[in-house]
Amino acid sequence: MPVIDSYSFGHIKIDGKSYYNDVIIFPEKVKSSWWRKEGHKLQVEDLRAVFDYKARVLIVGTGSSGFMDVPSETREHIRTHNIKLIVEKTKTACDKYNKIKDTDEKVVAALHLTC
Repeated sequence: MPVIDSYSFGHIKIDGKSYYNDVIIFPEKVKSSWWRKEGHKLQVEDLRAVFDYKARVLIVGTGSSGFMDVPSETREHIRTHNIKLIVEKTKTACDKYNKIKDTDEKVVAALHLTC
């Protein structure tokens, strides 16, 4: 499972590698340059890879200040896939990911690095 070494506004280090774009962390890989249909509004289609992976837990980092919105429609769609959703500002989301990543092999983190 990848480990988040550090996070600061616009930068995350995972397993010693730096990323400067939003990421989705899967147990066996990091999807870099995660792009959303609407930058500050998380849509169902933005999470297609998470649904395809059949994640059990999804941790969403909403940015440094928490500006990325997770609308009720998106939250409901996540629930219909039996995925436990955790939504936090990105620093807290990173900390939670590191704490629970080894407790369930299907933990995924989708992290917005700015705003």
